[in-house]
Formats: sequence, C-alpha cells, structure tokens
Amino acid sequence: MSSSDTLAADLRSTLTHLFRRLRQTKSTGDLSLSESSALSRLQKDGPTTSAQLAKAEQISPQSMGAIIASLAEAGLIQRSHDPADGRRQIVSLTAAGDAKVQEKRSARLQQLSRVVSELTPEQRAQLTAALPVLEHIADEL
Repeated sequence: MSSSDTLAADLRSTLTHLFRRLRQTKSTGDLSLSESSALSRLQKDGPTTSAQLAKAEQISPQSMGAIIASLAEAGLIQRSHDPADGRRQIVSLTAAGDAKVQEKRSARLQQLSRVVSELTPEQRAQLTAALPVLEHIADEL
C-alpha cells in the first residue's frame, strides 16, 4: 500500500469515527439514527415520495414506511397527495420537524465546540491549518 493509500485509509477511518460520534449526540426526545437521517434529508432535499426517500437513504421501502409512520405520528412530517399522481404521497417536514433538525445540529455543534475548546493552542492551530485541505478533498470527491 502506498503512503497515499495509507493516509486515505487513516483519514476515512478517522472521519467515519468522528461522524458516527456526532450522529450519536443525544438531544431531548431524541429520534433513532434512521429517523434523524430521514428528517435531515427532507430538510436538505425538500419534499419527496417515501420511495425516493428510501432510495436516497439506501434502505428498503418497507423500512422507510415504518420511519415515515413514526415521524408522522410525532408531528415531524406531513404526508399529502401528489398533485401529479394521486396514488402517491409526498412527504415533507413540518415546522416541528424543521425545529427538531435544527435542535439536533445545535447539540452536535455544542458537543464539537466543547471538544475543540479543550484542545491545546498547538492542536487548534493544526486543526485550523487542516480545514482548507479537508475542504479541498471534499470538493474533489
């Protein structure tokens, strides 16, 4: 394995661990990871069908159906008939769903901010220097 391959593997492993820990951040009345992910996708991509949401989340339509039912029961999403095809339903965020996504993001930011504030000045400088490189990698993927 080349040094680039080793660095890429280490980067992937570290980022996977970081993202997993951030996703596990709990907030009041928390949702499952699948529910949180579906809400975040709806906020990012806008209203869609359950089938399209399942495909985007890479889960079965049956699993997404259960997630949609749970989120609808909690008042976080609403279902409406597709004007182009009355047999299909469009799923969209409610104001409460949007607030839940924002609450979760705020909790993650607070957790990350707490850890960053505990870094040494040298570690903070290293992290600051690495950010443009990470942004470049993200743009190139």
